[in-house]
Amino acid sequence: MSPIAKWRYASLQTLPVMFGYLPLGAAFGILFMQLGHPWWMALVMSLFIYAGAGQFMAVTLLANHAGLLEVAVATFMLNSRHLFYGLSLLKRFKGAGWRKPYLIFALTDETYSLLTNQGQQEQGPEDHANAWRISLLNQLWWVLGTLAGAMAGALLDFDSRGIEFALTALFIVLTLEQASRLRQALPFVIALFTGLGALILLPEQNLLLGAIGAASLILLVHYRWAQRSRGSY
Repeated sequence: MSPIAKWRYASLQTLPVMFGYLPLGAAFGILFMQLGHPWWMALVMSLFIYAGAGQFMAVTLLANHAGLLEVAVATFMLNSRHLFYGLSLLKRFKGAGWRKPYLIFALTDETYSLLTNQGQQEQGPEDHANAWRISLLNQLWWVLGTLAGAMAGALLDFDSRGIEFALTALFIVLTLEQASRLRQALPFVIALFTGLGALILLPEQNLLLGAIGAASLILLVHYRWAQRSRGSY
């Protein structure tokens, strides 16, 4: 496969993310401009932080005059779910070489969904290269959306309420794709009930991490139980 064909293949894989990241990045750019900061600061944030929901939260905290330490701690807590993502990809990214630091940096929810949606393909240089292309393209869509939003926020005056729903819609699409590929109800049932449990029992700031931690623990216990059951035969 030629280099152009490889990039075309990666581009096709990232199309669902592109349709979410462009409007969502634009929403971030518009909201950022409403704080009165220069447009290029929004672009720098998307290039070097690239935290998605964390960037929206940072904008809200900055608007409420929060300190940098508060922003850093809150962003770390919100994005600490990526620790679970990274643990599940340790084996796959082994030997990724110079691509590995960027693969770690660019591991968003949507990128993780695309990478795991590829199935258990052979691990090796080409798998690492394709994962790197997917990660790079996803960040490109986010940066382009941010740039468009920042420019629109600087030049136009319009009501942007509701545009942030693009993030929810994107998660729904990716979840449906995962369900179609896996054809197993258990992970999604566990996610549903742990999410509802966290919503009922936990404070809002701990809801996401608590739900992910509980779901991961249940799946780990189920995996160990299944392994023991197979070993007993």
